Amino acid sequence: MPHIAETRDLPWSPEQMFDLVADVRRYAEFLPWVVATRIRSDSDDEMVADMMVGFSALREKFTSRVHKARPHTITVEYLDGPMKSLSNTWRFAPREGGGCRIDFECDFSFRNALFERLAGQYLDRAFRKMVTAFETRADRLYGAEAAARSGAQAGAQADAQADAQAVSGGSNSSSATSAA
Repeated sequence: MPHIAETRDLPWSPEQMFDLVADVRRYAEFLPWVVATRIRSDSDDEMVADMMVGFSALREKFTSRVHKARPHTITVEYLDGPMKSLSNTWRFAPREGGGCRIDFECDFSFRNALFERLAGQYLDRAFRKMVTAFETRADRLYGAEAAARSGAQAGAQADAQADAQAVSGGSNSSSATSAA
């Protein structure tokens, strides 16, 4: 059975990355080959979803049960579709100094052994491309937010410094305030 594993260190929090991966409804917006998704049921700890994947004229539907343990783990259990088996796990761990480490593992097998040998060569790259798509999506969603938050923090620090100088009678208080 083919096995794929990928580890990435990213600047976003485990909670942010967990939420992004758990947001199956939006997969068609950013994941390559995902044509559509449908959520059959959803709760804080479990979801059942259909995902339509397309490669050229070929379209296949997968049904999976998604086990969620926010913000640490998402485990996907294959229920129905064209494969013999498919399981994947996302682990999100905080990193010292901020951000998180993501560990992604996927095991799969096809009903047809010949197709498994042929497709297995390409699926490794396909899954890595999907992990990269999650990273790109996080940058779009959280990168600008983080930059704005950093800018707001810098502005607040400049305001605080200006206020401190004004209270202490510092001569540069008006220029510091106008610079902020």
